[in-house]
Amino acid sequence: MNTKEEFYLKYKFAKQMLETEINILIEEFVFKHGYNPVEHVKSRIKSEESIMKKLEKKDYDKTLDNIVSHIHDAVGLRIVVSFLSDVYDIVSVIKKSKNLIVVDQKDYIKDPKETGYTSYHLNVLVPIYLEDKVSSLEAEIQIRTIAMDFWASLDHKIQYKFPNEIPLDVKEKMFENSLIIKELDKQMMHLNEVVNKYDNKK
Repeated sequence: MNTKEEFYLKYKFAKQMLETEINILIEEFVFKHGYNPVEHVKSRIKSEESIMKKLEKKDYDKTLDNIVSHIHDAVGLRIVVSFLSDVYDIVSVIKKSKNLIVVDQKDYIKDPKETGYTSYHLNVLVPIYLEDKVSSLEAEIQIRTIAMDFWASLDHKIQYKFPNEIPLDVKEKMFENSLIIKELDKQMMHLNEVVNKYDNKK
C-alpha cells in the first residue's frame, strides 16, 4: 500500500467512525427523550480534485501534509433536524461525546454569513485505528434544520451557475429568502411548542 492510498484509506476509516458515533449518539438521545429530532444524516469524503482545488485556492502546495493541516472538511457529515431547538440539542449531544473532540465551532445561526447562510458547524477530531495505532483526523459536522438545508442546497446550485461572480440582484434575492427561512424556522418551532403543550395535557 503506497502512502497516498494509505492516506485516503484513513479518511475512509474516519468517515466510518464518525458515522457510527453519530448514529449511536442519536439512538441514545431517542432512548432518553422518546423523540427523534433527526430527519436524515449524510456524509461524504471530498474528492481528491476538490481537495486540491481548495489547497490551490488557499495558496498551499498540493501535499498530503497540507491536506491534514489546512483542509478541515475533507470528511464531512451533515445532520438535518426538524426544528431550530433541535439543532442545539444535537450540538450539545455531540459535545458530550467521549470519542469526538471538538476543536472548533461556528454558530452561523446566531451569526449568519453575508450570503444569508445559516447552520451550526462543529470541527471534531475523529479517532481511527490502523495496525494497532490510534491516531485522529479532523472532520466537519454541519447541523441545520430542513428549512436551512433547503436554502443551502439552492444556494449551492446557484453558485455553480455563476462560478466567477453572482449578480448583485441574485445575491440580494437569496439574502431576502434567507430571512424568510429564518422566520419560518421560528414559526415552526413555536408551533411545535404549542403542539407539545397539548400532548402534555393528555
